[in-house]
Amino acid sequence: MSSAQSNDPLLQPFQLKHLRLKNRLMITSHEPAYPEDGMPKAKYRAYHVERAKAGIALTMTAGSAAVSRDSPPVFNNILAYRDEVVPWMRELTDACHEHGAAVMIQLTHLGRRTSWSKADWLPVVSPSHEREASHRAFPKRMEDWDIARIIKDYADAAERMHAAGVDGLELEAYGHLMDQFWSPSTNTLDAPYGGPLENRVRFTLEVIQAIRKRVGPDFILGVRGVADEVRPGGLTQDEGLGIARYLAKSGMVDFLNIIRGHIDTDAGLTDVIPVQGMRSAPHLDFAGSLRAHVDIPIFHAAKIQDVNTARHAIASGKLDMVGMTRAHMADPHIVRKIVEGREDTIRPCVGGNFCLDRIYAGGEAYCIHNPSTGRELTLPHAIAPAATKRKVLVIGAGPAGLEAARVSAERGHTVTVLEAAPKPGGQIRLTALSPRRKEMLSIIDWRMARCEERGVTFRFNTLADEATVLAERPDVVIIATGGLPHTDVLATGNDLVVSAWDILGGDVKPGQDVLLFDDAGDHSALQAAEVIAQSGARLEIATPDRTFAPEVMAMNLVPYMRSLQKLDVTFTVTFRLQSVARHPTQSGKLLAVLGSDYGGVRKERVVDQVVVNHGTLPLEDLYFALKPHSSNLGAVDYGQLIAGQAQTVASNPGGGFQLFRIGDAVAARNTHAAVLDGLRLAREL
Repeated sequence: MSSAQSNDPLLQPFQLKHLRLKNRLMITSHEPAYPEDGMPKAKYRAYHVERAKAGIALTMTAGSAAVSRDSPPVFNNILAYRDEVVPWMRELTDACHEHGAAVMIQLTHLGRRTSWSKADWLPVVSPSHEREASHRAFPKRMEDWDIARIIKDYADAAERMHAAGVDGLELEAYGHLMDQFWSPSTNTLDAPYGGPLENRVRFTLEVIQAIRKRVGPDFILGVRGVADEVRPGGLTQDEGLGIARYLAKSGMVDFLNIIRGHIDTDAGLTDVIPVQGMRSAPHLDFAGSLRAHVDIPIFHAAKIQDVNTARHAIASGKLDMVGMTRAHMADPHIVRKIVEGREDTIRPCVGGNFCLDRIYAGGEAYCIHNPSTGRELTLPHAIAPAATKRKVLVIGAGPAGLEAARVSAERGHTVTVLEAAPKPGGQIRLTALSPRRKEMLSIIDWRMARCEERGVTFRFNTLADEATVLAERPDVVIIATGGLPHTDVLATGNDLVVSAWDILGGDVKPGQDVLLFDDAGDHSALQAAEVIAQSGARLEIATPDRTFAPEVMAMNLVPYMRSLQKLDVTFTVTFRLQSVARHPTQSGKLLAVLGSDYGGVRKERVVDQVVVNHGTLPLEDLYFALKPHSSNLGAVDYGQLIAGQAQTVASNPGGGFQLFRIGDAVAARNTHAAVLDGLRLAREL
């Protein structure tokens, strides 16, 4: 380690009780929804071990592990109330310890933040009957026997984790049961658990006391808790500081992990865990301010996505340990790259929040532009060199094409990319025209830098045709030409509409009275809507879906709604645009007819512009022109693709090259799918 690195604040060790953490970087507790049957099995273990290998000091598992049967996870979490969790957690812990990383786990009872219709169909409990907007359950107000059994459940779960050999545990107290006791907005109990602050913190202290009796005084125990709910009637900053002092004075808590805000609504959750376009590290100063008032280590994470901000958090004395959780989903090797002086090669977190939003939509967490995250067992982060070097020609420099080029070059192949546009980026360049989504360009910039390091040849302003490709005499051709907007979806009047891309790219100016028909439900519609509404136009968004923008998902939807609601945009669901015609009597106006899939309804709108968002159709002419010249006739063996094996289809022995197409050149999907296509095809070329 160089002297500069040895003085790096991030690389200094930190002594937490008896535990020596080798640097100041941690992954805070989060649930990527990788458990199998509620257990952290091989996939879950591989995810954490990858980051341990790269040098992270502390990885916290679970976000959060459930301690009770009446706290059923709302997505796929670890079940800490089951004894069989012990050997699985021990395997994970031992594997991370082999690489020098400490391991902790976060335990919780969700309280009202779940549903009675999951798992065992038990009533949801909370210190009041107040319903949580996000999860919709009306809770039972807790009785004394509820409190007693849940305290025991916490202690039982902690004892299991202690037996599993983890280095410590963290109690979750933001939006869950523990801080539902803390907040006056969710605690209507009488004494001894309701009323003054000292009563509202009693449940937490009794849980900690019960845990200490089981695991002893040496086991590390912390609390990740809210210190200011930032809402009327909620927990105030003064009360949050008071709770921090209670916990510190108890002598039983070894660290505090500070949260600011509330998570019972989509908007609240997004302020706690900011997404793309929102301010970086918005709660860092607040978390740091508590350090001056309590004599206990302070941890914190919230959109600390770059190394310089993390370094500042430690160097300025705001934090003792800094969390870079989503950043480590984008690049698990951050610490290694810092140590090796390669910070400029860190794959950036772009704040797209595909990871978190996908969990809440019911799936596993995947990074928008690192498809290996969560697939460590089948798509390792490391790219192995190819035994035989080949000449690879990629057509298109969008995210799919650039990923294919990057990976092919890392394999050692000679790679050339032909791109019709003057710059790389494809649809992402259009996306990034929105100031709030400009971070998306980092997906392109990072790949371009890696390609340039590996000597990839780029030819921009080059519209590839059949002759161009054949003249290159390639061994492999990868078509990544993307698609163009599909607006030909009406019974009549298709020639009278424009696409969302037309608006986003500035090729068409917004009208004064606009109907936007969104039949794709993705970002393009809402981005175009912002452009239209901000121009001063009256805007109605109509969709045949029962909800609008279903592909955008909850947390990414929040910034759009904060913008569009202020501009008085109208949202009309369950109506399908059927036709558009020039208005028979009003010059320059259009008559749009809306119908319903449910039948029997017709509505008319008189507007001066109709915008259609209906996904893309693939630019596939070049692919089909080249198909007869290829050895595989364009075919992909899906079994080999999924298994991570090289493609061996050779149905045309006279063909001169393998031919594949990826991304939206196949069908309209999303950025993650495009990058995944490029990675898993190219890594076995």
